[in-house]
Amino acid sequence: MPSSPVAPPSSAAERTRQLRLVAASGLLGTAVEFYDFLVYGTVAALVFGELFFPGADPAVGTIAAFGTFAAGYVARPLGGILFGHFGDRLGRKSMLLLTMGLMGGASFLIGLLPTYDTIGVWAPVLLIALRVVQGVAIGGEWGGATLMVVEHAGERRRGLWSSFTQMGAPLGSLLSTAVVAYVVTLPKDDFAAWGWRVPFLFSVALLGVGLFVRLKVVESPLFAEVKKDRAESRLPILDVLRNPRPVLLACGVGIGAFTAQSLLTSYMIAYATGIGYARPQVLNALTVSACVALVVLPCASALSDRIGRRPVVLAGAIASAALAFPVLALVDSKSPGLLILAVVLGHGIAQSTMYGPLGALLTEMFGTKVRYTGASLGYQGATLVGAGFSPMIAGSLVAGSGTSTPVALLLCGGAAVTAVTVCFVRETNRSTLDDSTARPSVPRTEEISA
Repeated sequence: MPSSPVAPPSSAAERTRQLRLVAASGLLGTAVEFYDFLVYGTVAALVFGELFFPGADPAVGTIAAFGTFAAGYVARPLGGILFGHFGDRLGRKSMLLLTMGLMGGASFLIGLLPTYDTIGVWAPVLLIALRVVQGVAIGGEWGGATLMVVEHAGERRRGLWSSFTQMGAPLGSLLSTAVVAYVVTLPKDDFAAWGWRVPFLFSVALLGVGLFVRLKVVESPLFAEVKKDRAESRLPILDVLRNPRPVLLACGVGIGAFTAQSLLTSYMIAYATGIGYARPQVLNALTVSACVALVVLPCASALSDRIGRRPVVLAGAIASAALAFPVLALVDSKSPGLLILAVVLGHGIAQSTMYGPLGALLTEMFGTKVRYTGASLGYQGATLVGAGFSPMIAGSLVAGSGTSTPVALLLCGGAAVTAVTVCFVRETNRSTLDDSTARPSVPRTEEISA
C-alpha cells in the first residue's frame, strides 16, 4: 500500500524532530527485524538439529540446521529486489511497514511450528518456508530503513545518523541473546519441549513497538520530490543492472563484515559449545560483544563523516584479518574470560568498524530513483555471500579437520575481499544525494564545505 501523502516538514525544528523520529524508527525497526532473524540462528545452533533433523549425526544435524539458516540468506536478495522495486515506485514508508509485519508474523509462526516427531518431514519443510519469508522481509528492511535516515539527514552527518539503523543489528542480537540466555537456563527437556519457542513468540511484543514508532514517520523528502516530478523509474532493477558495477562493488565491500558477523555470532555458539563451553558462557560473550558494538558503530560512522568511508572500512577489514587467528586461539583456550575477549575483539570492534559506515556508503552509491533497489541488492548480495553460507562451510570444514583453522581462514578471506573492493570504491562522504542514475560513487568535491 502506498504511504499517506504527508508534506515534508518545513521548519528547521520540525525537520530535526522528524530526523530523530526516523532514526529511532530505523533503530527500532531494524532491531526487531534482526532480533527475529538472529533468534533463528541462535536457536538453530542450540536445538534445531535434534528437533527438526532427528536421527542424524550431531555434526550433520548442525549442518542441516544451518542449511535452513542459509535459506533465509538466499531469500534476502529477492526481498531486496521485490521491496526495492515497490519502495522506489510507491514509497519507502509503506514497504517498511510491510517488511516488519512479514518478519514478525513468520517468527511467531516458527514459535508455533510442530517438530519432526509430530508431523514428520513437513516440519523441516515448513521451517524452511518460514525462514525464506524471514529472508524476504529482512531483505527489504535494511535498504529502506537506512536510506530513509540518509535521505532525511543533512550532508555533513549522514554517516552518524545512518549508524542508528546499523545499531539495530547488535541491538537485535543483544535482545535475542538475552532472551535465549534466559530460556536456556530451563532444564534441557523443558527447553527442547517448549522453551525454544518463547523467543519467537516474544517477537509479537517487539513488533507492536516497532510498528507504533514507524507509523509516525513521514515519507523521505527526496522520494517525495521524485514523485512530484513524476521521475521515478518504471523498472528500477533494470536501471540498476544496466550498470552493474556499483552493485558488485557494494556487494564486495560488505562481504568481510557479514562473514565476521555470522562466524563470530551464530556459528560461534555451535563451535564453542562443541568444544566444551557451557551455553550461558557463550551467550554472555555475545552479550558483551553486542554492548561494545553499540559504542563502536556510531563512533566508526561518525569518523567516516570526517575522514571518509573508505579508510574506516579498510581499517576494520585489516583489523579483522589480523585478529582472525588470535581470536580463534583465544576461543580454543576454553577460558570463559578469553572467549569474551575474543568475541569482543573480532566482532564488537573489528567487525563493527567495517559495518558502521556501510549504511551511508551503500546508499550514497545510487541515485534517488533506484536507491532502494540498488543499495538493497548490494547489501543483501553481501549477506548472501558473506554470511549465508559461512556457518555451513565452517561447520563442514571444522568437522573434517578437527581444528578452528578453517574458521580463521574464512574470516581472513572475507576481510581480504572487503579490503580489495574498497580500493575500487571512490569516496562518497562529501557526495550529494541527487537524482542521478546508479553510479559507483561520487568523488570528493569542493562544492560542499566541510
